[in-house]
Order: sequence, then C-alpha cells, then structure tokens
Amino acid sequence: MQGQGREGGGEGTTRVPPRSVRAAPQSGGRTWIVAAVVAAVIVAGSAAAYVGLSGLGGTPAVELARIDGSSTVYPITAAWAGEFNTPTRQVVVAFSGTGGGFQKFCRGEIDLADASRPIKISERDACSVAGITGITEFLVGYDGLTVVVNKGNSWADSLTVKELCRIWTSNTTAGACGGAGQRVTRWNGLNGSWPDAPINLYGPGTDSGTFDYFVEEVLAKYKTLITDAFFGSEDDNVLVQAIASDPNALGYFGYAYYLPNKDRLKAVGIDDGNATNGAGPVLPSEATIKGGTYRPLSRPLFIYASAASLAKPLVKDFLRFGFSAEGTALVAPTGYVTLTTSEIAAQVAKIPA
Repeated sequence: MQGQGREGGGEGTTRVPPRSVRAAPQSGGRTWIVAAVVAAVIVAGSAAAYVGLSGLGGTPAVELARIDGSSTVYPITAAWAGEFNTPTRQVVVAFSGTGGGFQKFCRGEIDLADASRPIKISERDACSVAGITGITEFLVGYDGLTVVVNKGNSWADSLTVKELCRIWTSNTTAGACGGAGQRVTRWNGLNGSWPDAPINLYGPGTDSGTFDYFVEEVLAKYKTLITDAFFGSEDDNVLVQAIASDPNALGYFGYAYYLPNKDRLKAVGIDDGNATNGAGPVLPSEATIKGGTYRPLSRPLFIYASAASLAKPLVKDFLRFGFSAEGTALVAPTGYVTLTTSEIAAQVAKIPA
C-alpha cells in the first residue's frame, strides 16, 4: 500500500481522449497537421488559439480550446468534444483533478474547468487576483459516487455511513465517527464474521473533487480527518484496475467508471440511516441518483467558464452543443444522470449571445 499524497495526479496527470484530437480526413493527406498543431498547443500550455496554417497546402486555420479538471466530468466533455470537433474547430479535453483544473483555469491556461464540486471561495479569489473574472457555473449532470470492492468479495454487500467513516478515518479513539468506533484496518474489525484480512484502500487523490466530496460527506460531518494509508490517483481507470486486482480492496469513484466494469467490481450499498431516503442500504443507479435516495453520495457535476472564455465563439458553440438535444443525449451513455428540460434551459440562458 502506498501512502496517499498527490500521486498520479496534479498537473502531471493529463489524458487527451483520442477523439478530441482526431481530425476528419482532409484532402492532400493533411490530417496529421491538425493533430500536430493540437499537440503543439498542449505542450505550449496555451488556453486557446487560432493557429494559421497558411503556406501548408492551403490547409485552413485551426481554432482550438482547452478543457481540464475533474476526471469524473471528463467522460461528458470528452464525449461532447468527440462529436463536436471538426478539422478546423478542436476542443481538447484532459484531466488533472478538479483542484488541478481550477489552478490551470485561474492561470488562464484553459478555457473551461471540469469540476465534480462547486468552486471554492479561495479558488474564486485566486482567479480574481490573476484577472480571471466573470466566472459562470454550468450544471452538466448528476453522479452517484460509488463505493466498490473486488468482484470476489462475498461478504461486504453494504455499509453504513458510519462504517465507511471508520474505514477511512485517521482517528484511533473509541469515540470516532459519531461514536461508532475507532479506525478499522481489517474486515473482521467491522463484522466478526468477515475475514481476518486487511482492508486495502484506493481512492482519488487530493486534487480530485471526488476526494473533497467524499471527505465532506463521510468524514467532516463527524469532525474527523481522512487516513493517509491509501493508494491515491486522479486517474479513475488506475483505481478500477487496482481494485479489480486486489481481493481485499475497497475504493470509490464516479458511477460512470463503475458501470462498464461491473464484471470486475461489486458496488456496495450505502445506508445513511435516514428512512426517508429509503430504508436500509441503497445501491447507486440512475433511478436512485435521480430520485435522491442514494444519499449522501449523490452530487451535481459542473463546468466553469470565465468572461474571457465565454467571449470566444468556439467556447460558446461548444457549450450550446453540449446542452443541445444531441449533446444531452451523450450524457446518459457515459453513466451519469441527465438534466431536466428546465435545468437545460437554465444553463443555455447563461451562454452569451
């Protein structure tokens, strides 16, 4: 087990989906030029650019914009980019965690920030100091943060929020987690009939909005801090692979990363102790996330833009596409819950003419 830090995340973790940089075939065998220009802009760290390719066989200029941030929101904006992009209009999507994305956003390196939690006051202040103003929040969907174990785990079908707290807390006193007890590190510490085996923890890194949300909903309410004895990564695919390979694993990430891996992972039902949300443990699903019964791990997902980025035609057109019928139809297949008609209309109204 590795101690959690900023491992696998921060600004060093950048993934660009192939479809977001792919270009449709062009005449004269110039397809590679568009991809090369996109790569050059990524390396240069430009937020957005209009790259002229005059003198290269008449290839038209390429209009570029960048998105970075939450790995949870990444599947949505990557899907949008995959359908929106053309040879001359390219939106490049990457992820470095919500916190890492806001840092880049405030430095003016990207046009849009994907976020799995609301922007913090301190982050707004940092942006303001750097001259990034007029920040607008766009709601793009809903997620159910999913607690998972290895598929071979036959004992842990459900957990209460307090039990989840005991697994992840750093508090070793008996009064931890609302009096439920101290931190447990072995499965039989929660239930005597469960194996005498270690609970190996996997979760998003500290730059992740998923990490922030989990800490707030599972630990902060009990005034306890998270343990550092877990493997952390802002790349949810890394977490999927690790948990699928470890019989004693327990971890969490966005619902969209669980759905395509059901054959290798098992979701754990969560009981928040509130019968109005449904008696007993509740598993994440589109119905429970949308209906509000999967508590406390259901959450909204966002994209953030600045006044400067919203002044760019490419950014505005990309957002309009995302909230169009075609764009919203791409959200559910990624594993997230789509917005209502009225919610979509409210987001579209925020996009300048």
